[in-house]
Amino acid sequence: MTFFSRLAARTAALTGLLAPGAACAIPIASPGTEGLPVLAANAGAIVATYQGSSANYNNDLYLFTDDGVDDNDVFMFSNRSTPAGHIVNLGRFVPGRELMFRLHVNTTGRDFFSGGASRNPDRHAHARVQQDWTPGSALVSFEDLRGGPYQFNDLSFSLSNAATTVPTIPVPVPVPAPASLGLIGIGIAGLLAARRRGAA
Repeated sequence: MTFFSRLAARTAALTGLLAPGAACAIPIASPGTEGLPVLAANAGAIVATYQGSSANYNNDLYLFTDDGVDDNDVFMFSNRSTPAGHIVNLGRFVPGRELMFRLHVNTTGRDFFSGGASRNPDRHAHARVQQDWTPGSALVSFEDLRGGPYQFNDLSFSLSNAATTVPTIPVPVPVPAPASLGLIGIGIAGLLAARRRGAA
């Protein structure tokens, strides 16, 4: 076997080893978005779409209900059985309300939460939230390892009508009613007439 044929064989073997990982490429929320909250942006329905996972561990994702009973959390996706593109309608929420998500790592039995680092056992943010990943949707990416490395490639999903900041509602400027405008006009006419009399 020549040097070049050995090189070709090794390249083919390495390509075979790397191909599965390359095929599992998933979108990951941008760095710097760790620990941001997921908020309802408006009164419309929030729809979650599974984007995929490149995790070695077996993970399930839930919408956290905060009632103290894990069984009541709303199951969304499993990184072992949910196909990419699967959609879950989470319903409607008051604009500005935080939605908290719980990643349950079946392999280790640990739970990690979206939002602030203090919610997690290692005091580290385990979810990134990228607002406007595509127009009108946010991307959420989870990390399933306690203590890192924090690559946030273990489960990603997108959300419609979600934001990381409380939506600002413009304050309406009052417009005078037509009757009020008429009264203002009469008052101005009266002032002008009084001024003319004073000048005469």
